[in-house]
Amino acid sequence: MAEKEEGGASSTPPEKKHELHQELPIDFPDQFFRQLHRIIRFAIRVLAVLMVAVILWGVGDVIYIIYDRLMTPPLYLLDINDIFYTFGGFMAVLIAVEIFINIRLYLGTNIFPVQLVVATALMAIARKVIVLDFDELTPLYLIGIAATTLALGLTYWLLRQGQQYDRWDD
Repeated sequence: MAEKEEGGASSTPPEKKHELHQELPIDFPDQFFRQLHRIIRFAIRVLAVLMVAVILWGVGDVIYIIYDRLMTPPLYLLDINDIFYTFGGFMAVLIAVEIFINIRLYLGTNIFPVQLVVATALMAIARKVIVLDFDELTPLYLIGIAATTLALGLTYWLLRQGQQYDRWDD
């Protein structure tokens, strides 16, 4: 136990709670904003719970898609469109898992996971490419998808390159 100094104060500094997300501090001086920060933190937790529900719903949807496609004549056969449609369902669930991880990291660390957010966006655009309906594409739409994919890929690569230099900075 720490010895008390004159005046009843402890010789050790008061223990500060581990503060996550300094942009939403629990000990903000203004009580109004402190309460708003608590509400936002609670809302983020609600989003995490809802994302788990979306993930479970998505898994059920993928199971239904596979069942429905296998039970449609000709039985137990999938054509290429069925496979791509199923892949789209899988990718949607995987994107939801990535978003959940983003939420969890947001709640559990003081770091904004930029690389993970970019990777999630890259996965979402990959899903879009997988399920593209080439019969209804306009050239401008395809150019937009290509530009977005290129921009996200380049951003992800640059973020990875930056991490290499961080490791060498020891």
